[in-house]
Amino acid sequence: MLGGAGFLWLGWTGFNGGSPYAANEIAALAIVNTHLCAATRLLVWVSVDMIIYKKSSVIGAVQGMITGLACITPGAGMVSPWAAVFMGTLSGLLPWYTMMVLHRKSAFFQSVDDTLGVFHTHAVAGTLGGFLSGFFAKPALLRLMYGSDSYGPGLFYSLESGKLKDGLRQIGCQLAGVVFITVWNAVMTSIICIFISRIVNLRMDEDALESGDHAAHGDEAYALSGDGEKMYTPLRLHISPRLPSLCRGQV
Repeated sequence: MLGGAGFLWLGWTGFNGGSPYAANEIAALAIVNTHLCAATRLLVWVSVDMIIYKKSSVIGAVQGMITGLACITPGAGMVSPWAAVFMGTLSGLLPWYTMMVLHRKSAFFQSVDDTLGVFHTHAVAGTLGGFLSGFFAKPALLRLMYGSDSYGPGLFYSLESGKLKDGLRQIGCQLAGVVFITVWNAVMTSIICIFISRIVNLRMDEDALESGDHAAHGDEAYALSGDGEKMYTPLRLHISPRLPSLCRGQV
């Protein structure tokens, strides 16, 4: 899991930093913001676990990292580093609450088969990132990215410059984008699942799920000690060591 998380973080750095299609200031800023938000988010998730549950976990750290990466992606090259840290902090609190508290109390979430918590780490964090990108988008960075003043500014900077209407318009565009992506994903994923269901079952039956990997693949993913396996012990381990004749007089 840690190896996969490391590769994921590395790859996320690549596509956030590669989004400008050039090795320039925006690409460098996107990489820095990606690391800042993900690292901040990881620390916040682990800290909240320590405060609430008195212990942390590697799984929680990885979940925190993923939510930070998902949150910063919409505005990686358009917000200042301090805003990336703020986004990491906020994205560390809301997805944690929806996953660790709301998910366990909601009958709807309990009926959804979301073992990896994708809704919380991607949908919640991504929506939050889209909204905050419209809030913290910096005019100077937008001009550097797009070469014009046709986009933005973010709501935070519109309040500073007295252009509240432009900031509210940008927030509206961000929310419209969130709605479009949500509908697009729901429709296209449903079509893909319907197509696949005509070929194979989308879900194993309950008995097979209880049996796990052995039922599906004829093998177990993990063979833990104490499960009945016996390790072969070489005979040489039971043979007493013999000292060379040259050393016997020195003992």
